[in-house]
Amino acid sequence: MAEGPQLAVRGAALAYGVALAAGLLVWTATAMLGHRIEPWDDPVYWKVGYPLAVILSGVLGYVWPDRAWRWGLVVMFSHAIGMTARGAGMDLLPMGLILLGVLSLPAARLAVLAARLSRR
Repeated sequence: MAEGPQLAVRGAALAYGVALAAGLLVWTATAMLGHRIEPWDDPVYWKVGYPLAVILSGVLGYVWPDRAWRWGLVVMFSHAIGMTARGAGMDLLPMGLILLGVLSLPAARLAVLAARLSRR
């Protein structure tokens, strides 16, 4: 019986790690493609990076359906780590966090919808 909760904790830790890594990878890759510190200043992020982050959130919700909304939040808010790691100015960080919060809504919604599909 003890293995059940331990397995769930390990599964959640793996899911958080995958979501965090995926979000950082999307941020970093689109920043490098667009030659920007903050990729959302470039159309590549909006055409490729952001849709990819939303889709990744949906995939995570399908694979780990328990409280799936969190995957959209983790994927999108991991961008904040990418921002600070790549040397973005901290003066606009509060505005960036608000924007990430808004951008996480479709990602969280898709993750929840994908979780419902996985339970069928």
